[in-house]
Amino acid sequence: MQPANTFSIPEIHDSFAINGQSLDKEGLIQIAYNFVKEGEVYEQEGGNFLLDWLNDKDHIIVQTSGSTGKPKEIKVFKQQMINSAMATGKFFKTGTGTTALLCLPATYIAGKMMLVRAMILGWKIDLVPPKTNPLDTVYKQYDFCAMVPLQLDNSLNRLHLIKKLIVGGGPVSENLKQLVQGIKTKVFETYGMTETVTHIAARRVNPKKKDKKDSAYFKALPNITLSIDDRDCLVIKAPQLNNETIVTNDVVALKTYKKFIWKGRYDNVINSGGVKLYPEQIETKLQLLIGHRFFITSVPDDVLGDKVVLIVERDYDKIAFLSLKESIQALTSLDKYEIPKEIYFLPQFIETNTGKVQRTKTLDLVLNRGN
Repeated sequence: MQPANTFSIPEIHDSFAINGQSLDKEGLIQIAYNFVKEGEVYEQEGGNFLLDWLNDKDHIIVQTSGSTGKPKEIKVFKQQMINSAMATGKFFKTGTGTTALLCLPATYIAGKMMLVRAMILGWKIDLVPPKTNPLDTVYKQYDFCAMVPLQLDNSLNRLHLIKKLIVGGGPVSENLKQLVQGIKTKVFETYGMTETVTHIAARRVNPKKKDKKDSAYFKALPNITLSIDDRDCLVIKAPQLNNETIVTNDVVALKTYKKFIWKGRYDNVINSGGVKLYPEQIETKLQLLIGHRFFITSVPDDVLGDKVVLIVERDYDKIAFLSLKESIQALTSLDKYEIPKEIYFLPQFIETNTGKVQRTKTLDLVLNRGN
């Protein structure tokens, strides 16, 4: 625990600029007040965080996204956020003078950390509305940006404006990976959570040919050590980011204490006929086959224990349903246990506030309404 009496308000880097204005601490406080008082919603969110960052408290309160459980508020120490910013700068080689675009809401840790990196590392950062197509009104190039997969999907035709892009908040689909191959933008998928002060590992999803062999593995940022527990779930030791060892529910294949392949969530594992199946791995095999959002889950079965089911976000259409069923049956990459025993079409999934699918609630909706 960081003693409050040793805390001092973080210094603002001399090279820091926001929306084209180079500001010291007093100037930044004034801009933050202006954001809160007169700005758009996204500017108000940014202003509120900046005022929290520049007060005399040694921590801020951050809300988790709620994608794997009920959203909750946790305390994150500012020094831990500074340490995270320094690790990101070193890992991605984004030092003083980096131009950055913030297109994520500053209400969550990913957006907050973009501002912290800018203030600590001396970036020149611009704020734009955190919409699904954030580059539509951008007309200059940036060195660094962070997006969620949906934003990347809607920004492909303007991605040349970003030199390095990190993508978090959910897995990058196989289709998206295919679409960013061969482009100049360096696209990285990140792994992390609010408790680790955003990402602790990343992997390049569009590497050069010579680097493709190792691209399946997430690589940990500096000062982070990885291991697994008896469930094969990832265990994270990041003393500069969290005072406690973090035991996750993410099943991984660990290559070294710095590299791993993510397989899926332990709480999503399906035991069907005595065989352990990871929905996320089945989804990867189906992604190029299904043009709509979907996910794999399970329902109780008298014979198998649990049977695999597929839920697709679209209106029901008999021809489309039968065509999809036939295509899945013909997919040679699927093991016989991985083939969905039922397929459901649902017009709209249930989501968290950050757009992540709530699988359990969506499944309940399907089962209660039928197909």
